Amino acid sequence: MSAVVVISITGEDGLWVADLDAGTVIPLNPPERSKLKEVADLRKTGTSISKGVNLAVVVKSAKEAASGHYEG
Repeated sequence: MSAVVVISITGEDGLWVADLDAGTVIPLNPPERSKLKEVADLRKTGTSISKGVNLAVVVKSAKEAASGHYEG
């Protein structure tokens, strides 16, 4: 099973690639005229897209996530 996730957060312009096996997160600039670029551009209209993700939550800090803090 793949352990790489492309992510973006509301209010941020960029995309990021999180490699869960390597424990890294790096910026991603999708190629122009690619399907990923088309999908990423939908964010500008307020569209949220998920595929194969069963939990995604934005928290203020890693400390909050580690403590189990969540405000829905």
